[in-house]
Amino acid sequence: MTENPTPAKKSLARFAPILLVVAGLVLAFTFRVHEYLSLESLYRQTAALDAFVARNYVAGIAMFMLIYGAAVASSIPGASFLTLSGGFLFGTWIGGAAAWIAATIGATLIFLAARTAFGDALRARAGGWLTRLGNGFRENAFNYLLALRLTPIAPFFVVNLAPAFFNVKLRDYVLATLIGMIPGAFVYASVGAGLRAALQTGAVVDPSEAARAILFSPAVFGPVLALIALALVPVALKALRRGGA
Repeated sequence: MTENPTPAKKSLARFAPILLVVAGLVLAFTFRVHEYLSLESLYRQTAALDAFVARNYVAGIAMFMLIYGAAVASSIPGASFLTLSGGFLFGTWIGGAAAWIAATIGATLIFLAARTAFGDALRARAGGWLTRLGNGFRENAFNYLLALRLTPIAPFFVVNLAPAFFNVKLRDYVLATLIGMIPGAFVYASVGAGLRAALQTGAVVDPSEAARAILFSPAVFGPVLALIALALVPVALKALRRGGA
């Protein structure tokens, strides 16, 4: 016969996401992540990073994911650049996959933290965005979150936090996040891989222009637009039914 968890154990489990977020914040500042979120820094450290990855490939991917997840969980701006860095260091597919998984884990941690007593401070940080996004989450949380993940309508950290304040189920949050982050993760990773190739040939490439060129190419933009439309169909139908009632 299994024993029920004691109140002390339940309380500790409830605050585990907060502890992990705080640990992520400490980790991010220990590694001075904010100091490396620039293309110039990436170029400057290329030789050292390449040497480390060559000697410790698996450990390098694991460390990249740890830093990425910590940055997302602590809401440090720069997720797009970190994804780009993953493509720069590990290539489009490995770098994109590592960023995709790490971003989902980090976003889930901050989502869980926002559902605890820590949520009041995080709610204040989200500001007026909560009012603007509220109706969408009340109508169809999964599809609305999927659409937000696929389009840069709201800041990344707000999209991570907002669902926690509208009783979105953890299962729906994780699934919508996993699906919705796929295009962005691999688009930015491919930009990073392209920057690596440009660096090797001596060409100068503006990362923002390269990202826009890839994102708005028919091969990428068409499927992403179709996914957004599909995600918003249930929301639109419900709004129409309500308006006709």
